Amino acid sequence: MPTYRAPVEDTLFLLFDVLGYERHANLPGFADAGRETVEAILAEAARLCERTLLPTNQAGDLAGCALGPDGSVKTPEGFRDAYRAFAEGGWIGLSAAPEHGGQGLPHLLTSVVNEYASSANMAFAMYPGLTQGAIAALTLHGSEEQKRTYLPRMVSGEWTGTMNLTEPHCGTDLGLIRTRATPAGDGSYRITGSKIFISSGEHDLTENIVHLVLARVDGAPAGTKGISLFVAPKRLVNPDGSLGARNGISCGSIERKMGIHGNATCVMNYDGAAAWLVGEENRGLAAMFTMMNEARLGVGVQGLSQSEVAYQNAAAYAKERLQGRALTGAKEPSRPADPIIVHPDVRRTLLSIKAFNEAARALILWTALKGDVARVSEDEREKREGDDHMSLMTPVIKGVITDVGFDNAVMAQQMFGGHGYIAEWGMEQFVRDARIAMIYEGANGVQAMDLVGRKLPRDGGRAVMAFFKEVDGFLADNAEDGALKPFTGPLRRAREDLQKATMWFMANAMGKPDNAGAGATDYMHLFGLVGLGYMWGRIAKAAVAKRAEGNGVAERMDAKLVAGRFFMERTLPETATRLARIAAGADTVMALPADAF
Repeated sequence: MPTYRAPVEDTLFLLFDVLGYERHANLPGFADAGRETVEAILAEAARLCERTLLPTNQAGDLAGCALGPDGSVKTPEGFRDAYRAFAEGGWIGLSAAPEHGGQGLPHLLTSVVNEYASSANMAFAMYPGLTQGAIAALTLHGSEEQKRTYLPRMVSGEWTGTMNLTEPHCGTDLGLIRTRATPAGDGSYRITGSKIFISSGEHDLTENIVHLVLARVDGAPAGTKGISLFVAPKRLVNPDGSLGARNGISCGSIERKMGIHGNATCVMNYDGAAAWLVGEENRGLAAMFTMMNEARLGVGVQGLSQSEVAYQNAAAYAKERLQGRALTGAKEPSRPADPIIVHPDVRRTLLSIKAFNEAARALILWTALKGDVARVSEDEREKREGDDHMSLMTPVIKGVITDVGFDNAVMAQQMFGGHGYIAEWGMEQFVRDARIAMIYEGANGVQAMDLVGRKLPRDGGRAVMAFFKEVDGFLADNAEDGALKPFTGPLRRAREDLQKATMWFMANAMGKPDNAGAGATDYMHLFGLVGLGYMWGRIAKAAVAKRAEGNGVAERMDAKLVAGRFFMERTLPETATRLARIAAGADTVMALPADAF
């Protein structure tokens, strides 16, 4: 069975030595979570994920979810007990508002816990993860009555939540939605239609499921301007808070899919289901985007999580598997062969994954920290800057980290040779589970177009200019630091590639939009590489400083510096290739007639 150890020490180093967590102690939530509290939270989360969630992962993948003749869904053996432990530990409401029963701690900590949970069992972690997204949407857009009715029990984990967007004929283009909402005359609506690919749509973990559903009110305008958001519980809630009759919502089938078998991905049928409007009529898409943005960052975390757990198992295997001799002579002559960790190509593979994981974790946590500032700071400038950062980085994190996370899971599988293709070792499950993260919550090509078409020009390019300014500030501040030259030199070149790509779009995409479409994915990855390179610059600066302190951490810090130099030498130069592809434009991309494909 695969193993997993939550990277608590690495996380703490990023939070306190790299990102300056303690500098935010004046903000709500942070004041209640100093270093000792954070260390305790992460240690307890690690124990839960390693001891309770991990043992259910491989068995849950084999068993999958089962649909009963009455439309009920049975989750894999052990999931109910694991969910009870997760809910009773208060993990779902870690960052939820205290007035709804939450602990009010930074969302940053929830991102950390969700990484650990997804590494241990990604399919399981989706049940509470989607609930957290639904909590966020209702908190911001729900009426006071809706908040009172649903949030306390969702925060406690008594009830779970979902989001219902996709229909058989429409995914990305939500303007094509056909699900109807008919006013019932008493303030409620009746929803009729079908939704597909609904994660956690039906299950036996809780007695109620709170569905957030996009639908079109009778007579609403066509397209996205006529979409409204509704809350539709699986079981109706009586005025006293007790559960009443089953609503007109049923699971028609469970999707047969490549991975995440332990999560019930359902076709959900609405047959005159009672529902209540969330926010304003015909403004549902704006409200749902709250949940979608939460989910997209969460999916980025999933990409990292599968890269991390796959790496850990591949590294352990490489130290144990005997095969061949080192090119420079036997390293363990008393044994019949050397462990494969002695081979340069094995080390190249493992370092590629390790170097990405550390920087990707930093990029996620940096962005989550900015998100907390945007939520709770009383300084309007800080709030705006945090919101700008979140808006800019969400498609980058979702697209780049899930693309590379999948590639890393494949590379980690390769370390096992034929054993990696055999189910008992667990590596093929990581590959299958990682694959969905590139698709759902907006396929990665859509994320790239969102970045280029919407996020770059937003507010006159204010967010991207702020990013350039921050990177430039780091380079200027550390230009004379000899210890950081292996980091600042490559980062400066990569940053120049990103600026050239940005300027090329400005000059060539306005009059010919296909140029933007043809180069969007390369631009997203170029941007991601610079973001990861900047994170390695900051990690290296903190590692050099921490190494000088002594305290027995020199070996750990040296390992980080080696991994960082590897990234700068071997991965970051890919920005030049991405720039060349962007500058090639769209001519050849669009030249071939459709019939020739």
